Amino acid sequence: MTDQQDRARAFHALHTPGDPLILFNIWDPGSARAVAEAGAKALATGSASVAGSRGYHDAEALPLEQVLNNAARIVESVDIPLSVDFEGGYAVEPKLVAVHAAALIEVGVIGINFEDQVIGGAELHPVALQAERIAAVRAAADAAGVDFFINARTDVWLKAGQATIEEGARLDEAKERAAAFADAGASGFFVPGLADEDDIAAICAATDLPVNAMMFDAMPDTARLAELGVARISYGAGPWRDAMARLTEAARPVFG
Repeated sequence: MTDQQDRARAFHALHTPGDPLILFNIWDPGSARAVAEAGAKALATGSASVAGSRGYHDAEALPLEQVLNNAARIVESVDIPLSVDFEGGYAVEPKLVAVHAAALIEVGVIGINFEDQVIGGAELHPVALQAERIAAVRAAADAAGVDFFINARTDVWLKAGQATIEEGARLDEAKERAAAFADAGASGFFVPGLADEDDIAAICAATDLPVNAMMFDAMPDTARLAELGVARISYGAGPWRDAMARLTEAARPVFG
């Protein structure tokens, strides 16, 4: 699978409610090859993993040039689709976000996670602004001739209690954002931190976008998420943290 547009179309086709795409998140070419060899149909980076593996904190502390270089090397190292966790696009202004997305497309990436939180802040971008940012990315992808997968992430659940979102209003807020993001050109809807089965089912029923759930300790298992209508399951920084913990344990006996 060598053509970028072919990879993009294949990636879209992998998102099936009830038969979710599993993305065991990777962080560099070596981890990409390892996960591909395990049988992955597609790959996705996690921003915390990529940053942490290079000695940076998450939240766009890793320079954009390094994000692009890492993505380019991963694309060259494997023959399956790669989506990149692009956080907030390394800008607020839609035109600049589009420039950065175009740079990712240029190195062969076929999709991104694109979040609505204000990087470094406690709030979410207003719905209208985030929709404009998504539309700008979609326009850049269309100009490049790539059916780019924009996985529109909302941090309604992660930011509840910090942002001005009442706990009881989270579901309605998420539904509003799903609708606006879909209209702006999003391809998928990602709600990290969402774990309640009723809420997961409600989100899946409320949008035609394939819904992405992120695995963590409180989550239902894969089979149950499939039953609830989830189309994509990702693992975030978990694989990198587990790998680093195993490395520490493997090294410990050497040092007595």
